[in-house]
Amino acid sequence: MTRIVIKLGGAVAGESATLVLALAQQHDVCVVHGAGPQISAELAAAGLEVRFVEGRRVTSAAALPVVRSSFAAVNAELCGAIGPRAVPLFGDEIGLEAVQVPELGHVGSPLPSSPAAIEEALGAGFVPVVAPLAVGPLNVNADEAAAALAVGLGADKLLFVTDVPGLLLGGAVAATIRVSEAERLLAAGVLGGGIVPKLEAAMVAAREGVDATIGATAVVA
Repeated sequence: MTRIVIKLGGAVAGESATLVLALAQQHDVCVVHGAGPQISAELAAAGLEVRFVEGRRVTSAAALPVVRSSFAAVNAELCGAIGPRAVPLFGDEIGLEAVQVPELGHVGSPLPSSPAAIEEALGAGFVPVVAPLAVGPLNVNADEAAAALAVGLGADKLLFVTDVPGLLLGGAVAATIRVSEAERLLAAGVLGGGIVPKLEAAMVAAREGVDATIGATAVVA
């Protein structure tokens, strides 16, 4: 059966259960979700700094409990919307490994992996719903976590479901972009914000033979 990893942004997680369930009728589906808006709001409410470097959140030790709490809330909402097939999982509890990125604090760059808990859930016909923390714990960008799991799980497809239509180039959504062109744009600093980690994650997957799309934009090797 075709295996798909779906990355859902925190802003669209609760609205995406219908898509997840539709795909799960014909495919093995693993969901990775973010919680960006929720984390930022909770950090601000707690008087903690909200700062990003090239689209990646800087995470202090004090911020980690807030990050976990926000992930837990989104995970519970999403699992509730998906229903009884959903299996809530936290990456740091199931062995998702990452290399710490010191300049970002308690943040990790995830390594390709196939945690046993995810494989067991998929094998039993369930939908694992993964919060992107890694062993440490380390906060992991959800886009990067999705790509690492897609490669490690041998997924056929990686879908980034987001509140933007895709990669905007020249004011229009690009139907396709090659990894080489994406590398050029990133090196030139043409792109910024949250699209950067999405595109970089899609490139990681595409290089390993996983079909990757960001909204309506296909990223191909």
